[in-house]
Amino acid sequence: MVLSPLRHEDVPRCVEIEHRLFPGDDPWSENSFLSELDAGNLYLGAYADGELVGYAGLGLTDFESSVHTIAVETAWQGRGIGKALLRALLERADRDGLPVFLEVRTDNEGAIGLYLAHGFERLGLRRRYYQPSGADAYTMGRPANRD
Repeated sequence: MVLSPLRHEDVPRCVEIEHRLFPGDDPWSENSFLSELDAGNLYLGAYADGELVGYAGLGLTDFESSVHTIAVETAWQGRGIGKALLRALLERADRDGLPVFLEVRTDNEGAIGLYLAHGFERLGLRRRYYQPSGADAYTMGRPANRD
């Protein structure tokens, strides 16, 4: 598995993965991905044998960063791809000395465990954050790591 910058030509595959992983909510559209790539945020793809099997995005400002998405194709889950993507995002935030924030579904125990293991804490609850399902989300944060 190789991590490298997400390319515009990967966007249709990202949309395909989004629709498979998040059918009860509002999966990202092609335009959403293209806007994020064009905004200069950090988006990485995870590639296995040249095929995109996961992706992650980090929004960056001068003062903070936020994990916008991490997704791994179902057949590739449980192999450390999500962890590798998260670590790459955190390395970038750490290099810039930025705290990191994110939202995660309260019922996504695997992702919550991953985030807690990487220094995130629950900061709050956003009721009915995900639409149209109405699922709640935890807001989580990790302080800037300036080591």
